[in-house]
Amino acid sequence: MARRPANRFVCQSCGAVFPKWSGRCDACGAWNSIVEETVEPTATGGTNARRRTGARINLVGLAGDTPPPPRIETHIGELDRVLGGGLVPASVVLVGGDPGIGKSTLLLQGACALARAGRKVMYISGEEAVDQIRMRARRLGLEAPTLELAAAINVADIVATLEAEKDLALVVIDSIQTMWMETVESAPGTVSQVRACAFELIRLAKQRGFSLILVGHVTKEGALAGPRVLEHMVDAVMYFEGDRGHQFRILRAAKNRFGATDEIGVFAMTDQGLEEVPNPSALFLAERRGHIAGSAVFAGMEGTRPVLLEVQALLSPKAGDGGARRAVVGWETGRLNMLLAVLEARCGIKLNAMDVHLNIAGGLRVGEPAADMAVAAALVSAATGQPTSAGSVYFGEVGLSGEVRQVSQPDTRLKEAHKLGFEQAFLPRRIARGNRKPSAPDGLGLHEIGHLGDLVSLFTGAMEEA
Repeated sequence: MARRPANRFVCQSCGAVFPKWSGRCDACGAWNSIVEETVEPTATGGTNARRRTGARINLVGLAGDTPPPPRIETHIGELDRVLGGGLVPASVVLVGGDPGIGKSTLLLQGACALARAGRKVMYISGEEAVDQIRMRARRLGLEAPTLELAAAINVADIVATLEAEKDLALVVIDSIQTMWMETVESAPGTVSQVRACAFELIRLAKQRGFSLILVGHVTKEGALAGPRVLEHMVDAVMYFEGDRGHQFRILRAAKNRFGATDEIGVFAMTDQGLEEVPNPSALFLAERRGHIAGSAVFAGMEGTRPVLLEVQALLSPKAGDGGARRAVVGWETGRLNMLLAVLEARCGIKLNAMDVHLNIAGGLRVGEPAADMAVAAALVSAATGQPTSAGSVYFGEVGLSGEVRQVSQPDTRLKEAHKLGFEQAFLPRRIARGNRKPSAPDGLGLHEIGHLGDLVSLFTGAMEEA
């Protein structure tokens, strides 16, 4: 006897399934994200159904001589850096980002560059017509006569088209939320549609050996819309970040089976599209003004690339009877609160009656603990009114007792600071046995800081002398 279709309620943010509708998802906490979906019964089933006998799989040993996967360079250096050296054939990359951040622009530039290099590339859009894509390409000055365009959302038609093509190098799907399959009884963009469409496209990419890039939308919280299982199905997940108020765009890898996940690519949004920024430190510090209280330069690392950034802090008396305000842009609020507690408990800097505003200039978000000492220097500078030296950089992790801990790759940070003309660097003191002294370039003075109190005394001592 044929079974009737069943209904279920699925959260569109995390993919959790519920027997009935509710206003809030108990799994991820999202509101108004649960949608009713129809599940078609399978053709086989029941206790009397004939089951397929599985075949024995071939097992191999761990030891082997497997060469590294070949790479297809996109001829966009920053994109290749994040990918780990280029696209891997038969790999699937998921690119997410806010609307209008530049995802389609970047991928169109990469597709045109590959097509000009003689590769067969197909760009399929479910959001724009072909004439709109051509108009955008003309505006950006892109030329690639061999690039093949299509506007379609039916996955069955797309699969049939791709199966008929030969020697495909890259296929771009913009975006996976607009794709639709007739066999799934739900609207495009729902969890069932996104999962089914992605599975069919990924299966074909692995079978035919072409690289596949899927564009995905993000939610208000910055996570990829749709089920999280989509992130596990692909080989690499990249986020395109940036503030529309800044010209810089950051491409960051959250997952990469063929490369590192801590690399970033830096782009600048211009009238001619996205331009690569090979030396982001110089641009991040281009508008910096020296001898300003509350400013310090942080020598950070993003993967294998050193990046120098300006940390800005502003203190003001709190307004009203409520608690003091902590406003942070580009850093973790919880880490700022911890650093403020250490300054007060271990160094005697009273900031509990002050509103604290902290900003990482340039729009880049910093996640490594090595920024602690630069943030502390900016806070103490703002509290004492003593500006930091315009030729100084800071890096080091701060512990709860106020000690300054070692961080990775100090030599690379120092070389970048010297290259940009800085004269002195404040870094952690070597305490651990066998800790090698960083090799300072000629002309760069090193000042070791063992405790956060030593850093505070530099500003308080200068204030007493003044």
